Amino acid sequence: MAQPSAITKNRVVPIDKIRNVGIIAHIDSGKTTTTERLLFYTGRTYKIGDIDEGNTQMDWMPQERERGITIVSAATTTFWKDMRINIIDTPGHVDFTAEVERSLRVLDGGVVVFDAEEGVQSQSETVWRQADKYKVPRICFINKMDKLGANFEATVEEIKTRLGAKPAVMVYPIGKEQDFTGVIDLLSLKVLVWDQDDSQGVKFSVTDKIPADLENKVQAARAQLLESIAETDDALLNKYLSGETISAAEAKQALRKATIAYKLIPIFCGTSLRNKGVQPILDAIVDYLPSPMDLKQIKGVNPKTKTEEVRELTNDENFSALVFKIQLDPHVGKINYTRIYSGTLESGSYVYNINKGKQERVSRLLLMHANQREEIDKAYAGEIVALVGPKESRTGDTLADQNNPILLEQISFPEPVISLAIEPKTKADQEKLSYTLQRLAEEDPTFKVKINHETNQTIIAGMGELHLEILVDRMRREMGMDVNVGKPQVAYKETITKAADGEGKYIKQTGGHGQYGHCLIKMEPLGRGEGVKFLNKIKGGSIPSEFVGSVEKGVNEALEKGVLLGYPVTDIQVTLYDGSYHEVDSSDIAFKIAGSMAVTATARRAGLTLLEPIMKLEVTVPEEFMGVVIGDISSKRGKILGSEKRSRSVVIKTNAPLAELSGYATALRSLTQGRGFFYLEPSHYEEVPQNILKNMVEKKV
Repeated sequence: MAQPSAITKNRVVPIDKIRNVGIIAHIDSGKTTTTERLLFYTGRTYKIGDIDEGNTQMDWMPQERERGITIVSAATTTFWKDMRINIIDTPGHVDFTAEVERSLRVLDGGVVVFDAEEGVQSQSETVWRQADKYKVPRICFINKMDKLGANFEATVEEIKTRLGAKPAVMVYPIGKEQDFTGVIDLLSLKVLVWDQDDSQGVKFSVTDKIPADLENKVQAARAQLLESIAETDDALLNKYLSGETISAAEAKQALRKATIAYKLIPIFCGTSLRNKGVQPILDAIVDYLPSPMDLKQIKGVNPKTKTEEVRELTNDENFSALVFKIQLDPHVGKINYTRIYSGTLESGSYVYNINKGKQERVSRLLLMHANQREEIDKAYAGEIVALVGPKESRTGDTLADQNNPILLEQISFPEPVISLAIEPKTKADQEKLSYTLQRLAEEDPTFKVKINHETNQTIIAGMGELHLEILVDRMRREMGMDVNVGKPQVAYKETITKAADGEGKYIKQTGGHGQYGHCLIKMEPLGRGEGVKFLNKIKGGSIPSEFVGSVEKGVNEALEKGVLLGYPVTDIQVTLYDGSYHEVDSSDIAFKIAGSMAVTATARRAGLTLLEPIMKLEVTVPEEFMGVVIGDISSKRGKILGSEKRSRSVVIKTNAPLAELSGYATALRSLTQGRGFFYLEPSHYEEVPQNILKNMVEKKV
């Protein structure tokens, strides 16, 4: 049997010595590179992983190593200064935003990484808002200080203006670009310079000698930092205003409270690739980000009484946990990544799934290090562990004590914007395909599968072309499923523009009992993103209550199937207000068909139209190509929102319909001689222009 590692042996630490943190950022800011350094300097790994060499610990999937990007969030555990740090490295690509969403839901703190040249980029804003949503305290690391065009002050200013954050600048850089050698700690006024001969960045000198040319700037930055900290603490503010000296220890204590209360964001800088400035990040995680004890409790709802309940985040409290990720492993089966909020859990014990109303056995408990695992006997409050055994759990499910149930807040995910048809290479593999897709959908809440009953095609939908490409690649490699795929299709939606009434009547006479269902409905448009609402306004028993559910089912099926062009109908309220029934011939199926017929009849009178996904498109190009790129975007029905100069290039901000952006990467390369790149993320849905809708309808007819 394998000997337990130091991680397993030293797991049981006081709850105030635990830090659950996520590394989040825009793609290519250096999240995984930074995480690899954190693991190396804490002794978790003996060799620094390199993305270009494809030997990183956290990017373990073949698809990640081939593309040099993070696709799935990976969890690991390490120690620094007797503190246990549970780290989740998250993806930066917008197609995998669900991985960031579910990680932030269970983390207590975040390290947000920025590119010192690019500043605050689009996905930086997206992950920042996600962290705001879950009230995650965070620190910032301005990475790539060695890069040509790196600008520390400009990036800090963008964090302030674009993200609405109040920065507490903790270090001052010594040099920049190729001359970046270290940082000055503004609280202690210690100078940290990394040894140029030590390629791994382990050795650095600590002195009190501030370079003469930086003395004034450092003192001004320190005064600004102390003022920002004092403003968050009344006792320190009195000291500051009366001219008394504030010690580094006092400032640090107040800054910790301010960070946890989202009042200040400590900011550090360095270059992960060159191994400079990373160790202060580890100190900052320990010093400023919260432990579960700092957050004290988590709120939920008692599923029986529907009243709010709280759980103290301690080992002595009743057990509660949240499953935030499912992974299907070929060796151990289904792995449930779980954050334990309160109480303890032993392997071989039972947990109650509140969402499914089922009790399940936890056969094994695992500590994860990316795709490696170590078995443990017991898990404690504040830990992130993997459970083997529960079969029914899904992402966002709450696990608790059956006698003391609590339902924690679930995780919300965006809707897919792109789809494609998929089929097995051989008819014999049809059943295997269904099973494979079901497994992938279980892992990924943003991956949807449906059958088009008119064409009998299987349609898969996701967050972008890369998302679907990776899933198809996984089907082939991991599951041995050879498939043919169609061209990516835009996920249009149908909606109505005005209110209308209509009826559905289904009467069928056969030899014995006939079929009779009759209902009257009203359809009204709702605001964008409000989905579908069904209201039952039946009075006087014109439709017996047992048939109302059948009408609703028929309505929902018809809306899902679409009326105009076969796309789901959304942003609509359907009110069932009248109808009639037959004592003998009425049945569930008759009312279901009547509900479906009512939708088709009413929708056609309610100004049916088509909605298309509009994407937030940011194109970064050298200045000389700006005009031609803007012209091309305009020809694709794009709306130019503005542009900004960024070091040696221009960022063009625009909204454009996804339908017009097929093959945009190739088009942009040819327009900019291969020097332009772009970022794309879903923004909202808008009505398709009438002339385009008319062409689409004519083609279908």
